[in-house]
Amino acid sequence: MSLSLPALSGTARKAADAALGVNVMVKRRLFNPLRLDQAARSAFNVVKFGPFAGVVMHAAQTRPGAAAIVDELGEVTFGELNERSSALARGLRARGLQPGDVVALLARDHRGMVLSLLATGKLGVRAVLMNTGFAKPQFADVAAREKVKAVLHDSEFIDLMSAIPDDIPRILTWVDEKDGADPAIPTLEQVAAGQSTDAIPAPAKPGGMVILTSGTTGTPKGAPRDRVSPFASAQFVDRVPLPTNGTMIMAAPIFHGTGLSQFTIGLALGNRVVFQQRRFDPELTLANIARYQADSLVVVPTMLQRILDLGDDVLGKYDTSSMRVIFAAGSAIAPDVVTRALDQFNDSLYNLYGSTECAVMTVATPEDLRKAPTTAGKAPVGIRIVLLDEKREPITEPNVTGTIFVDNGFAFTGYTDGRTKEIVDGMMSSGDVGHFDADGLLYIDGRDDDMIVSGGENVFPLEVENLIAGRDDIFEAAVVGVDDRQFGKRLRAFVVPGPDSKRDPDEIKEYVRANLARYKVPREVVFLDELPRNATGKLLRKPLVEMEIDAS
Repeated sequence: MSLSLPALSGTARKAADAALGVNVMVKRRLFNPLRLDQAARSAFNVVKFGPFAGVVMHAAQTRPGAAAIVDELGEVTFGELNERSSALARGLRARGLQPGDVVALLARDHRGMVLSLLATGKLGVRAVLMNTGFAKPQFADVAAREKVKAVLHDSEFIDLMSAIPDDIPRILTWVDEKDGADPAIPTLEQVAAGQSTDAIPAPAKPGGMVILTSGTTGTPKGAPRDRVSPFASAQFVDRVPLPTNGTMIMAAPIFHGTGLSQFTIGLALGNRVVFQQRRFDPELTLANIARYQADSLVVVPTMLQRILDLGDDVLGKYDTSSMRVIFAAGSAIAPDVVTRALDQFNDSLYNLYGSTECAVMTVATPEDLRKAPTTAGKAPVGIRIVLLDEKREPITEPNVTGTIFVDNGFAFTGYTDGRTKEIVDGMMSSGDVGHFDADGLLYIDGRDDDMIVSGGENVFPLEVENLIAGRDDIFEAAVVGVDDRQFGKRLRAFVVPGPDSKRDPDEIKEYVRANLARYKVPREVVFLDELPRNATGKLLRKPLVEMEIDAS
């Protein structure tokens, strides 16, 4: 069982994918076949300046007065973004940055972050998108590994700057008075002051971006995004009908692949993108949907859960009937959250399965999720997925678990430290294991390295977690393996209870025993107020494994 097209030669397959991609782009209004001049200019800009800068430059030429973004300071048009970023690019160059140099961007979602992305793209400078949840050691390690020559950052991160050498220039992307920023540190506005806003000649080659992995097991690795093609967006919009000329609420951070990809496509579709007030607030998200009559929302799964957990009284205060697409990606969504979201927001949830390394893999539509809330869906245009067993032979039967391998022309080509993912016959390992059902829907059974061997039996935590989290009295759950002298490993469940929970460990164990095999029952159940997560909402298992538990 696989999600693939009939076997073709490499050249023929690429041509077929391109043709399918063009068809999708025409259908989703990313490409107007009646204006080939505009399409050619847009493609040129994407190839020369990178996808993000290319999209904004195209919009500035075709609809300069249209609103591009809304942040705390108000609205900014495409034309304003284009002109201001050209001036900023010249200002950065005047301060010594050259094409091919590397800068770090450490900023939340606002105009300063957007202008920085645009200016570096126009200048041919590589931008490393730093995680706003970094501690000093992680920030210092990544800055050194990526050979960062300057840091563009919000004032709230001033303390982090003490982790890197003083001779690395700093430029402020956003300033809050309470942060006490040194007036000697220039702001973006000061760097751009007096510079021409005219169009900038294309660099010899795009600078590209480096998106960091989640770093749940250590220092995040850098995944370059150097492959540029106007067809990449087809993979997203093939199975996700993002509206055109509407309003998108961007709750997910754009330093991460989920937010950045949808922000770029949202702008390409002519949408106005509304940012949060720099930090996620679930009720503010609802308020913005109602205020702007937004038709799309981009979240990571924990954000969606926090919105739903506000309860009926709060949810009922805001008119969200305009919502057409909720795009969620970044980690697994608990099945009860899927069902609640579909019920609350009129079957508008689309869940993308992807990764920093492999890019898009599959998308689950509302129809898929109604049928099977735990499915990852099917692959969109141009992507092929196969399951391989331990001997790296294809698995062709449904409901048989194997390692997921992906053929995606826009996957990364290797980490910035020289390492890469496993490749078999040109297909890249996602690092996950899963299975297909008889209808060709993909299910993720867990991370390849999350598998727990307890008493000789293999257990993937996700199945147990989904079962426990599916209870009405439980908000979320995590299951880890801890050392055990008798069984090698034993299962320990961490549970965030709801208000109606009895907080009875034995009750949870009996519930698992009644629904799953005996060896999947946790030996211990620990109740927590919240689970440890990183800035993009991914579960951090290491702190749970290392957590000292009172045996009494």
